[in-house]
Amino acid sequence: MPAIQATEPKSLTAPILEVFASIQGEGAYVGEPQVFVRLYGCPFRCRWCDTLGSLDVPETPRARLDLGDERRSEAAWASPFKAATWISSIEGGSKRTVSITGGEPLQWPGFVRSLRRYVAPRRVHLETAGGHPRALAHVLSAVDHVSLDLKLPEDLGPPVPLASRELEEGVIGTLGAPPVGRLEWAEARAASLLLLRGQDACGKIPFSGDHPAERYAVLLDDVAGIVPELPIILQPITPMGGASAPSRALMEELTEMALRRSLNVRLVPQVHKSLRLP
Repeated sequence: MPAIQATEPKSLTAPILEVFASIQGEGAYVGEPQVFVRLYGCPFRCRWCDTLGSLDVPETPRARLDLGDERRSEAAWASPFKAATWISSIEGGSKRTVSITGGEPLQWPGFVRSLRRYVAPRRVHLETAGGHPRALAHVLSAVDHVSLDLKLPEDLGPPVPLASRELEEGVIGTLGAPPVGRLEWAEARAASLLLLRGQDACGKIPFSGDHPAERYAVLLDDVAGIVPELPIILQPITPMGGASAPSRALMEELTEMALRRSLNVRLVPQVHKSLRLP
């Protein structure tokens, strides 16, 4: 790692829940060995969320570092420089792509934007729910790939806004309130998709067996009308939170709907779940 000044403005710190090495189980780079940096804090409430411990920021949060044969706990609020030292210690050899996940990483855009200079030449991938297009625009030049969730508003509970040190200290101004309802989500989705034109990115549509295929047409239509070259990953959910697994018929119908719109579509489950990996 190049010698870089290790001090960072307080506003660039973010609460890190865990750093670990595994394979990417979702999206366009499924199967790739990566180091994952999971951040605390998410205003959205997905029915089938499998990282409930990442939703809120505890009063005194701790970061879990999985070093393979050793697990360590550290104070969670970390600068991009500190996070890079943790990434380096966890790789155990060759440099891996860094996946920033959560939670919702775009709650901490200054941290996300600044991490790149400390982890180069590694690729930086961003996982986001797409509810903060202004923050996405702020970090887009500092990430190599964006995996954008495209979800139905009815699969999201009422949002719970979070306080952010970055916002309080004026790094980029306010993120705005999290979108609520179909109209606000449609606006946020369209703005986020527009930003992904010409980018290395994918759209990920998690779906359960609780809605008919026609309900997802609005998501596919938005992609086809705004950024038709965007690869689309149809992701059958792992049943939890009362959400049911989709049927074979639903999977086939959604795939055909995407093909009729001339979209580049793949049907990919959560591979890390089937392999029992973190």
